[in-house]
Amino acid sequence: MTQHRAEHRARQHASNTRGIEATSIASDRPFPRHAHDSYGLGLLDRGAHRTWSPVGRVEAVAGDVITVNPEEMHDGAPVADGGRAWRMLYFDPDLVGDIAGEDGRQTLEIARPVLRDPDLRAGLETLFGRVTREGSEPLAVEEAVARVFMVVRARHSAEGPPRGASAPSVARARQRLDDDPGSPASLRELAEAAGVSRFQLVRGFARDLGVTPHAYLMQRRVRVAQRLISRGAPLARVAAEAGFADQSHMSRAFARQLGVTPARYRDAVTSPARCNILQDA
Repeated sequence: MTQHRAEHRARQHASNTRGIEATSIASDRPFPRHAHDSYGLGLLDRGAHRTWSPVGRVEAVAGDVITVNPEEMHDGAPVADGGRAWRMLYFDPDLVGDIAGEDGRQTLEIARPVLRDPDLRAGLETLFGRVTREGSEPLAVEEAVARVFMVVRARHSAEGPPRGASAPSVARARQRLDDDPGSPASLRELAEAAGVSRFQLVRGFARDLGVTPHAYLMQRRVRVAQRLISRGAPLARVAAEAGFADQSHMSRAFARQLGVTPARYRDAVTSPARCNILQDA
């Protein structure tokens, strides 16, 4: 009997373009529900991937494009032994907003978390190479970005208001966590701010966001850590300012959500000439 060997390799690529991050991951690990503050467009290169999304549970197979909107909850797990491999590009909403705004659109929402579009995939292949290649001409990168979002806008943008609106009580508690993720929070405090019972608040978070208040807080702290790391702050100070008990707690939460450690992330985003790999067997 052959025993399956665990796999997890994650690379945070150095990006030559402000507002775009690039990662590549080969892993058989599941990722917990989380959200990003950016748009994500990715290429599933090997295996198959199952994810929970606002439109229900969906599956992607090699050759598909995988997507996520800002603040959109999702998770991810391999469909079978052997894991899966994918590459992602994350786009700052301001960058995407500038592109959409040129055609009179205020916002852009990608309609589906899995897309089967050879033209879009080819455009993402080109863009990924240009964003991660040292010495790429800025005009060539900008053109590749524009071409990708031309296809997204024309074929895969949702009509109507964005999904994911929260009940007022959940929105109030969520705002408290968004405003000050670095400070301690109790369920009683959040429930009182929301004007509901603690049980109602936990149910409301699960219904509207797909996660518990604590899991949501951990995500916000990881995002704070990302921003501070990208500005060059020392990791020990990042952990304290983001609200983690210590640096090891931050490292575990960071790697669980993003697949890479804070140190590897720092090396990629603060050293443009370098790409870094974190591998755990």
